[in-house]
Amino acid sequence: MGGAAGGGRVRRPALARRLAGGGERLGRAGGGRDPVGGARGAGGARGAALVGARGGRHRPGGPRTGRSRRRAATGPRGPAAAEGGVRPERRARSGPRVGRALMPGAPLGSELPEGARFIGPLPGSEPGWRPRLDAPAEDDLATCVNCGLCLPHCPTYRLTGEESASPRGRINAMRAVADGRGEVDRTFASFMDLCLACRACEDVCPSHVPFGRMMERARVQIEPLRTRRARLVRWLGLDVTLPRKKLLWLAAALQPLATPFVGRRVRSLVPPRSELFHRLPRVTEPEGEQRGTVALLSGCVQDRWFRPVNRATIRVLARNGWRVVVPRGQVCCGALAAHNGRLRTARRLAERNLRAFAEADAVIVNAAGCGAHLGEVGVLLGTEEAHAFGAKVRDVMAFLHDEGVRAPMPGAAFGRVAYHDACHALRVQKLKPQPRAVLHRLPGLEIVEIPNGDRCCGAAGLYNVTQPVMADALMRAKAEAIASTGADVVASANPGCTMQIRAGLRAIGSTVEVLHPVEIVDRAHGV
Repeated sequence: MGGAAGGGRVRRPALARRLAGGGERLGRAGGGRDPVGGARGAGGARGAALVGARGGRHRPGGPRTGRSRRRAATGPRGPAAAEGGVRPERRARSGPRVGRALMPGAPLGSELPEGARFIGPLPGSEPGWRPRLDAPAEDDLATCVNCGLCLPHCPTYRLTGEESASPRGRINAMRAVADGRGEVDRTFASFMDLCLACRACEDVCPSHVPFGRMMERARVQIEPLRTRRARLVRWLGLDVTLPRKKLLWLAAALQPLATPFVGRRVRSLVPPRSELFHRLPRVTEPEGEQRGTVALLSGCVQDRWFRPVNRATIRVLARNGWRVVVPRGQVCCGALAAHNGRLRTARRLAERNLRAFAEADAVIVNAAGCGAHLGEVGVLLGTEEAHAFGAKVRDVMAFLHDEGVRAPMPGAAFGRVAYHDACHALRVQKLKPQPRAVLHRLPGLEIVEIPNGDRCCGAAGLYNVTQPVMADALMRAKAEAIASTGADVVASANPGCTMQIRAGLRAIGSTVEVLHPVEIVDRAHGV
């Protein structure tokens, strides 16, 4: 699964009201307590806090509102006025806000309106990165030139208009910490946690800033800020359950009993369990002349809750002459752990998968997030063996496109199919024409593009649980865009996206079916 999401749950009634009204911008982006993985709010922020900025309603040279005129005239109030700051208790309520865009090359804080300034470390704070933990590399931070081309492509910036909710704002917050001008505090955590890690910014960046890599390491730094309960839940889920198939099976087996006790949001997302007492075949022989042997990554969530996708993948590959092996020693790919600040766990899982797939000529993946993560495992581990492994990872639809579809393609089982581009397929693996080309070979099938189809659906790993307001805004926009196409089916190549889109379509009363593209190919054979 892709995409990663941190904590810092947004709890703002005004934000929810604006969302319910269908507004394009949600208002402010801030912190809040996250029961699954968040830092508690943005209050009491020190170090990298941007104070006194009210969020982009006033532009240079333009008319001021009455409130902004009064604020400009009076300046900061209260005990903190003598220091040019803002009262901590006021900051806790309002959250960090930065409105104007940074000018290229301008230092962090230069965009703040009158009466506000950037404050450095406060007495008693500990600026800089936490020692003995992964942190964004200085060379990576230096690649950003503050051009701002990424801003209109960032989902959180597009919805909030907040500089702190943009890639540039987040990178500048990282720079402040790296330079010793700020510390890893709850404000910093709220900036990082609001990011979807969709990596749309990387797709348009002329400087090729490795934003995803920096975000993963920044989230390692904020892990100690999370509550004990949050750390326990994340440890049980990401470190204990997902990597162990027996525990994952137990979780699925207990799903009917646990359903009444979980939140309504989780119930709306988690699909029914599938094939609880059956395993995938260890080896599947090809039909006709053998073209080669491939190994399938069965995955964790994909195999337990989306087993039909794995079975469809095996059948389609076998029909096209490929012998399919499912290595028993494989484990969860570690994408969710990496995206949520648990790089130590992600590295451990990557090393186990390297051993499990050591003999494979090609590793076939049918989940966009897993494929993107495993394709970059060389960067994660930093070894030649890992880089060689990453080069063997192939998305199933891209593999069929590149190697050629040998089996005759019968008539399509569906008329009109809308194709959803998962972020980690489109942005990281650069997969757009390949799956469409394979589906185009089905006679009678029409592929329709989703309006603004390159925008994130809001799933992003755990994001739709930890940041529900922002995720719901993105989910509703995606569902309405899909429904507007008049498609019978929407193709989704990532389990997280599939769960999110299904929930969104149900919420607007749509009956559009959500299938993996390889399932569409499989059903064309009458399966």
